Amino acid sequence: MCDLLTPLLNTICPDLILLERSDGNLFHWNHLMKGDKLVLHRSKRDWMWRQFFLSEEYTGSNYQYVGKLRSDKDRGDGTARYVLSGEGAGTIFRIDEKSGDLHATQRLDREEKASYTLQAQAFNKITGLPLEPATEFIVKIHDINDNEPKFTKAVYTASVPEMSDIGTFVIEVNATDADDATYGNSAKLVYSILQGQPYFSVEPETGIVRIALSNMDREVRKEYQVVIQAKDMAGQMGGLSGTTMVNVTLTDVNDSPPRFAYSSYHLSTYESAEIGSTVGRIKANDGDEGENAEMKYRIVDGDGKEYLDIITDETTQEGVMKLDYESKRVYTVKVEVTNTHQDPSFSDLGPFLDTAIVKVTAKDVDEPPVFSRPQYVFEVNEDTPKGIAVGTIAAWDPDATHYPIQYAIDQHTDPERLYHIDPKNGSITILKSLDREVSKWHNISVLASEINNPHQRSRVPVLIKVLDVNDNAPEFAMIYETFVCENVKAGQLIQTISAIDTDDPLVGHKFVFTLSSMNPNFTIFDNEDNTARILTRRSGFNRREMSVYYLPVVISDSDYPIQSSTSTLTIRVCSCDATGNMRSCSVDALLLSAGLSTGALVAILLCILILLMIVVLFSALKKQRRKEPLIISKEDVRDNVVSYNDEGGGEEDTQAFDIGTLRHPEVIESNKLRRDIIPEMLFPYHRPSPMKECADVRDFIISRLQENDTDPFTPPYDSLATYAYEGNGSIAESLSSLESSVTEGDHEYDYLSNWGPQFKKLADMYIGKDTGVAN
Repeated sequence: MCDLLTPLLNTICPDLILLERSDGNLFHWNHLMKGDKLVLHRSKRDWMWRQFFLSEEYTGSNYQYVGKLRSDKDRGDGTARYVLSGEGAGTIFRIDEKSGDLHATQRLDREEKASYTLQAQAFNKITGLPLEPATEFIVKIHDINDNEPKFTKAVYTASVPEMSDIGTFVIEVNATDADDATYGNSAKLVYSILQGQPYFSVEPETGIVRIALSNMDREVRKEYQVVIQAKDMAGQMGGLSGTTMVNVTLTDVNDSPPRFAYSSYHLSTYESAEIGSTVGRIKANDGDEGENAEMKYRIVDGDGKEYLDIITDETTQEGVMKLDYESKRVYTVKVEVTNTHQDPSFSDLGPFLDTAIVKVTAKDVDEPPVFSRPQYVFEVNEDTPKGIAVGTIAAWDPDATHYPIQYAIDQHTDPERLYHIDPKNGSITILKSLDREVSKWHNISVLASEINNPHQRSRVPVLIKVLDVNDNAPEFAMIYETFVCENVKAGQLIQTISAIDTDDPLVGHKFVFTLSSMNPNFTIFDNEDNTARILTRRSGFNRREMSVYYLPVVISDSDYPIQSSTSTLTIRVCSCDATGNMRSCSVDALLLSAGLSTGALVAILLCILILLMIVVLFSALKKQRRKEPLIISKEDVRDNVVSYNDEGGGEEDTQAFDIGTLRHPEVIESNKLRRDIIPEMLFPYHRPSPMKECADVRDFIISRLQENDTDPFTPPYDSLATYAYEGNGSIAESLSSLESSVTEGDHEYDYLSNWGPQFKKLADMYIGKDTGVAN
């Protein structure tokens, strides 16, 4: 073991010289240079050990012996005790305290831990003092081939273009071995291929997979599965191995030309098919995919080359045949298909094009008329007279019969009936005057139908542009609020004006501004940019003398014929401050400035309003005071006899009469009689007046009676009231029927029996009483 330690120690400590004694002890010499002489000092080593290495995966039944640790301070009398510390001390490694023998108590795996660092020290059992300082040593685990190679991936994925050359790189696989690569061949790997020959090969040392067979066609086979093995022990017998799978996909290259399945195709369509409609589809086959399978179709020859067209459907890669124009029953064309993306390296597999004959037949069907254009656009001046032709529409019958065509304007598109079309020749004329300022474009629809079959009808849009004619005069661009200061000076600018014109000349508007006549107060200056300035001709305006001036301005355009108009500019005279800012323009404000302020005027108006309210209130109170009480004094006697056809309020009902009216008949016109009760029947009854001397009351009653008898709209009423009034000092005394028994005999009550069953009880009372008195 010392032979093994000597080189190691020389490597670690080159300043030490190790010497081995015959008894197996090691000594080291420290060499020091003193001048040119080498001085050696001998120092005896205190420790000795026999073994440093331990085999992994030990399968024995006893503890595995590691080595013996012994200090030369140990005299062999049993007083020395050995103690072990460090990695795994007491668990993995155990030392005999007496002999210093070191054993491993567990099965070790180098792949988990390759070495252990331990410290050993000898103590005196009696004193407990260390015999010498602790010494460190390392126990290394010897490797055995107990791990198989493992690939970094369980499955690899790779792709390589088809038709690649032999030796083309595909992918590199990598495997690792957990065994010690520095000890033996346990971790030396060799790669080999177990599945995938003869298409692929693998380099034994690097694991690079390459193409082993040329002309591998993706259209024949697209995917391959290759199994790669990695074996340790340099691939020798008894070595461990691991495998992985590589999925190889051949990517497409443009090595397959497009080919039609048939040499000729037959398509058919109806002759009524619209221009640009699809006639049919044809498709060529290409074994490639993606952009390598993209194809382009074109017509290269045939009598239908001018009438048919073919385009490529980008999604399905089909050739779509379309009808450009119909004039024949049968068309024959030659169609060519080519790849849009060609690879020159595979040109020897070509040619990358193919051709086929396509025959198209048009089936007969009754079609509507066809216009010569998809739409018509005409221009006409807005001053064109009525009856002038705007343009002509042309259509024909595409069928073999060639029926005549008649034309009409769709009235829904021409609600104002501005145009007319000749039903035979399709000429469009003007019916009414046109105005470009109302509408610049007219969009109408013209209908064409077969005379023999009106249901076969076609429609075409007709756009008529109305061209401008200078028929409108320019005018002010806006309503101007112009004012001039009283303290203005002559030649001062008070307004800049501009104009607008609804016409639209080709060279743009050019307006000229002038005054209709010489004005002593104002003048105008044309800026020649379609604007003009209004200037004062004099200074010192007074709004007391003239508050408003009217200035006629003539505006002319420069188109032909020249149009002009006169617009009036209203100029107010205003009060301004020293800087020319307007303060007031109204005459009322002028009056206010002369005397009263605004606050004073408001106060005056409020006072007038309050006085009016007081007058109205006083009048209302005075009118209410005119109504006298019903009874003035104790001498007033009231007798009221009221008859109702329903139950009334008795004597407390004061709404039936107003005694004040009897006292003052002249105010009766302002009062209304009670008409709130409608009787079932009413018989006129005239009671003799007991007061012949009171002519005013009698005349009042007679006049009211005549008024009600002659009024056809006055409803009857069932209230009979007898009023008697005795004034102060009257010689007639009381006229009340309640107080006088003499006058009761003068009454006749026979009429009560004619009032119906409702008044039967009343009639019995009065008629019976009358009869009793007479007897």
